[in-house]
Amino acid sequence: MSTVAEKLQRKSQRTVGAKQVRLKLVYIDFWSAVKLSFLIALCGAIVLVVAAFFIWVVVSSLGVLEQVDGLFGEILGDDAPRIVELFSLGQVMLFAIILGIINLVSMTAIGAISALLYNLSVKVTGGLLVGFTNN
Repeated sequence: MSTVAEKLQRKSQRTVGAKQVRLKLVYIDFWSAVKLSFLIALCGAIVLVVAAFFIWVVVSSLGVLEQVDGLFGEILGDDAPRIVELFSLGQVMLFAIILGIINLVSMTAIGAISALLYNLSVKVTGGLLVGFTNN
């Protein structure tokens, strides 16, 4: 009598031929594409806002804004705009948030339009042929 472990060992020694499956992608669900592009754009917007905050903190702590402000003061005189006031944390974060919202709306629209265009082009081309295999 053989044990269960020996039976499992014999089964694992068998080589199974790799099967290949060829499938056609003939439809992309519109709402799935919109949701996915919205989530990807949302992640990008969050990364943009966080990156803008950290870059501002680094630039401000290194004193780059004060040096640029002093340079503009020397070149333009007393009429020079204060760089420190123009690039305050509030101004930078407001600009990053507005840019993130614009990016969110535009990337969601691009994802929706891409899904519609692909679904229309499938009617002409027949779809995208994709091959899969198991290893």
